[in-house]
Amino acid sequence: MKRKIYFAAALVGVAFSLTACDDNCLDPQSVITADLVEKTPLDYWLEVNYLQPYNIEIKYRYEYNETEGSFFTVPANYDDAVAMAHIVKYSCVEAYDEVAGIDFTRQYFPKMFFFEGEWHWRNNGSFELGTAEGGKKIFLMGLNYMDEYTKNLDLLNYFYLKTIHHEFTHILNQTVEYPASYQLITGTGYVADSWTDYPWTEGYLKRGFISAYAQQSDEEDFAEMLSTYVTSTPEQWEVYMEEAADSVYDGGTTARDLLESKLDIVRTYMVDNFGIDLDRLRNTVLRREQDIIDGKIDLADVSVD
Repeated sequence: MKRKIYFAAALVGVAFSLTACDDNCLDPQSVITADLVEKTPLDYWLEVNYLQPYNIEIKYRYEYNETEGSFFTVPANYDDAVAMAHIVKYSCVEAYDEVAGIDFTRQYFPKMFFFEGEWHWRNNGSFELGTAEGGKKIFLMGLNYMDEYTKNLDLLNYFYLKTIHHEFTHILNQTVEYPASYQLITGTGYVADSWTDYPWTEGYLKRGFISAYAQQSDEEDFAEMLSTYVTSTPEQWEVYMEEAADSVYDGGTTARDLLESKLDIVRTYMVDNFGIDLDRLRNTVLRREQDIIDGKIDLADVSVD
């Protein structure tokens, strides 16, 4: 709140000084022009690696009009923006190239990424990792914390990569709706924004949800199922299923049965509508993510031929 007050006070001071100045003391040439934004090595790299092959724009400079006014937002650090541009390209964009072909990626992948330095914190203590807008744009947040997470695959997935797959799933859903039967599997279990409160923060697997956030709505549930599956090893996924199997409902149905029914719908949806085998996608994503963790990808290189 203080930052907003100080900013407003600074603007008032500027306005007062302008009204006190004679017209002759004002420079007729505006000092706020797009021409004064000098291109960086990253700009040239993005043009070659995103814009030319995919028509995808990465915005890493702070633009107030692109931000959500109800949150405190800060710019992404330049070096972190460079690293994230590499990570998104190698582990996400090119993973879909490999599995579904570059034409799929060109057609469906969002045409703009907007990088922000801070998470979008909410009053209930939760925070947004990313959002998708209109099937065209993904906001990816918290880049200024990347140094803490890029050496650990679980954390890299949790804070960044799973978010990209989650938001991309929303974009695919906006293109082709998933079957209405999906929301009926655990139809009475969705709790809206209460998913951040006890007891919904615990025991969600035993209720047939792959994450606490999946309890928010069937739309989030579907995106969580796909994004969690493709960023989890088979061993990790089996641990989730075994925990869910402990919960038995009337008729012998387990929470594992509920989760597997959801996964079956996700699998069929991806194959029938986009020709994507979910297991092949997972294998590709995990291999590429491990390459990043193993240092096989230079996340600082912005040289172009």
